Amino acid sequence: MSLQSIKLITKGEKKNWVILDGEPYKPYLIGELPKKFAYIYDEMEDREGVTNWFNMGGYTYVHYEPSIWG
Repeated sequence: MSLQSIKLITKGEKKNWVILDGEPYKPYLIGELPKKFAYIYDEMEDREGVTNWFNMGGYTYVHYEPSIWG
């Protein structure tokens, strides 16, 4: 098991975001989680759900994958 580096962003537009081993994670409060958080794969719409997340300091951090559409 290896140690992971974690950096909390404390200022600016991305305040409270976390960089974990070079990957960005966006913070959500429990009532603000994205719709895709509730599943791993949706066969009806053929889309992936959230599989990479963790809890810390009152937030649920979800791996941020920017849209290819903009």
